[in-house]
Amino acid sequence: MGAALKARLVEQALAEGFVSCRICRPWDVPQVAARLQAFLAAGFHGQMGWLAERSHWRGDPAQLWPEARSVIMLAESYAPERDPLEVLDRRDRGAISVYAQNRDYHDLVKKRLKRLARWLIAEAGGEVKVFVDTAPVPEKALGQAAGLGWQGKHTNLLSRDWGNWAFLGSVFTTLDLPADMAEQDHCGSCRACLDICPTDAFPAPYRLDARRCISYLTIEHKGPVEEALRTRMGNRIYGCDDCLAVCPWNKFAVAASDLRYAARAELQAPKLAELARLDDAGFRALFSGSPIKRIGRDRFVRNKAAMASLFIMIFIALFTIVGPYFAVWSNEEIDWNRMGDIARQGVPNLENGHFFGLDELGRDMYARVIQATTISLLVGLIGGLILAGLAVW
Repeated sequence: MGAALKARLVEQALAEGFVSCRICRPWDVPQVAARLQAFLAAGFHGQMGWLAERSHWRGDPAQLWPEARSVIMLAESYAPERDPLEVLDRRDRGAISVYAQNRDYHDLVKKRLKRLARWLIAEAGGEVKVFVDTAPVPEKALGQAAGLGWQGKHTNLLSRDWGNWAFLGSVFTTLDLPADMAEQDHCGSCRACLDICPTDAFPAPYRLDARRCISYLTIEHKGPVEEALRTRMGNRIYGCDDCLAVCPWNKFAVAASDLRYAARAELQAPKLAELARLDDAGFRALFSGSPIKRIGRDRFVRNKAAMASLFIMIFIALFTIVGPYFAVWSNEEIDWNRMGDIARQGVPNLENGHFFGLDELGRDMYARVIQATTISLLVGLIGGLILAGLAVW
């Protein structure tokens, strides 16, 4: 009965649109508690205090619902149709994480989970609870225990069958269903996900410091972003897909079965200038139904401002470096032949109150060079700020 029911369950899950369905026990992840405590002790969770507050449940899913005997783990693909890294070279556009370019996955996956749970109750009875990234459930660890895939060096779940573009959901049930074998690690010596991270958020393979992760900084973090990290964010204004996009196992990625995961044209590579003009009503209208809406306009604008600081620094650097060169060398009042003679003579020590021991003409030439350079630096700073503002806003 158990094996036959499980076979029908998997068939029904695939019919609902999931790409994989596997089963484990709530107590099959004994390593989670220690790993979670190490993560929290290192402060890697940043401002996500809820991770610590409910760590007793997240560290031991068997405590979440003691009556549960089985955990049905499911994966739903949201694989993108194009390379999400392409937009990073378009500095006038904003980069939004693939999963947030259309409908909120919480709503879509949960409805699918509920339909599957109702089917299971109708077939075999028992009780069920469904979860999708909104409860203290260690989905990735349970996913590996159930055989869905394994937690890669970027800490996300990936599979040899569907890559790593997948949402995870779970159905806890009081039914005692046959469990699957846990999946093994297949990352090997690959470091692609670690090496591409723009903020060095991985202190070691399989370890993530969320405080340096752009997804955390643009979504969970409240307040200003540290300047050293701000300049590395580029034009990423909501989330980051770099470590996911470079995983070689994505060659086996499965197309999303739900068209509501397909990127909306206006969110695929939105113009930063247009986003900047959004008022609160416009923000809510544009991101209606999207997970972006939950962070609010203020934090979204902050993310865009972080990207703007990079433009400002680039423009200022260009003006302050290139500007003096043109300002000085184009100054017709400076006798460059005379300056050449001075340079060939060397710079003597200060003697008898003479500036560098130079005669009056030499001192006048040096004064003109210094004056032109100073003016150019000031103009460069102001011009850099103005041009950066025009380019971003």
